[in-house]
Amino acid sequence: MPHHSHAAHVRGTDGPPADARELSRPLIVVTLLFFMWGLLTSLNDVLIPHLKAVYTLTYVQAMLVQFCFFGAYLLVSVPAGLLVRRLGYQRGAVAGLVVAALGCALFYPAAVSGYGIFLLAFFVLAAGITVLQVAANPYVTVLGDPRTASSRLTLTQAFNALGTTVAPILGGMLILSGDMPDAAQRSALPAAQQLAYRAHEAASVQVPYLVLAGALLLLAMLFALARLPRIADAPGDAPPGRFADLLAHRHLMLGTLGIFLYVGGEVSIGSFLINFMEDPRIGGMTAAQAANYVSLYWGGAMVGRFIGFAVMRKVSPGRALAFNAVVSIALIAAAVLGSGKPAMYAILAVGLCNSIMFPTIFSLALHGLGNRTGQASGLLCMAIGGGALVPFAQGALADAAGVQLSFIVPAACYAFIAWFGVRFANLHKR
Repeated sequence: MPHHSHAAHVRGTDGPPADARELSRPLIVVTLLFFMWGLLTSLNDVLIPHLKAVYTLTYVQAMLVQFCFFGAYLLVSVPAGLLVRRLGYQRGAVAGLVVAALGCALFYPAAVSGYGIFLLAFFVLAAGITVLQVAANPYVTVLGDPRTASSRLTLTQAFNALGTTVAPILGGMLILSGDMPDAAQRSALPAAQQLAYRAHEAASVQVPYLVLAGALLLLAMLFALARLPRIADAPGDAPPGRFADLLAHRHLMLGTLGIFLYVGGEVSIGSFLINFMEDPRIGGMTAAQAANYVSLYWGGAMVGRFIGFAVMRKVSPGRALAFNAVVSIALIAAAVLGSGKPAMYAILAVGLCNSIMFPTIFSLALHGLGNRTGQASGLLCMAIGGGALVPFAQGALADAAGVQLSFIVPAACYAFIAWFGVRFANLHKR
């Protein structure tokens, strides 16, 4: 998930610099934020097959979930930046948490009023998370010694990955019932029973999301009451210049496309995993069983971050990126052409390869931009909107040719990333 670069310095709450003990408590609160938004983002992977079954949707219709969720990044990133500048980082984070809590609360009426309200709830939830990201990322860098800022960011990112790993297991237990009838069995039921079934299954989302809304409001209160250091934009920064001038930086433009395709590919695979594993030729399992395996996909990304952290001290980031992208393509090919457990584990292993991609593309794209970094970082965060569009393309192919073949779409995304890695392999030459 994204890092925002802000030229900033920190003051203690009452002026003098805060000591390490004073800063550890706010760091715990910020780390909890990272965990929560990881959890909320990967819960979508459980909700998509659930809502698809409840409302008998096509794959394209089911992907409207990711369209509304990641579309919020596209639409809200810039206003969120302005809001945080106006309110300050601490109140900005509180505002983001409250909006996200409202999004979770909207799942309650959505369960009795239909798919459209669910989509609105996803958009509101993601809008809150976007505001939160803009406000919380700079905090991690200033809560402590500047020299250890990157290790703190790695720690919070690890908790973010922990959230994405835990969510499918929790969602599988709380939301997916083990005995969901398939489409044919449902259509054979009398109309009244079909309605009752739909209402019951939609309602299974209500309690988990009300609990999440409560947790977010509690975090908002903790954050509002925490004695956090103030972040001020560093004085004496040269004005960054016109946004259009960024277009001259080729590595930034290609990196923006790289982030768009990477997030799109990662989200798209996650969205289709449960349906893929339900296929009798692949896993032949129920949605609730498959949800536990989705955690392996996101857990792989968490483990891979630590491996990548060690490896990339020796290997150039561009080469590591290209290697991971090529391995991803090979794994997807194995999943598309194979069957049974080997095909299933091949697609899950792509998660391990995803681990280093976001931060590596991000840092290659921002290389050498100086005081334009903040502006460029905003552009890269808007590119997270790839999560809205790539799943749509895969959904269209899944409707036309089946889920297994549809994984060609994320494979094409990784092909561009492999090229980008090779093209800029020497950018960070020491």
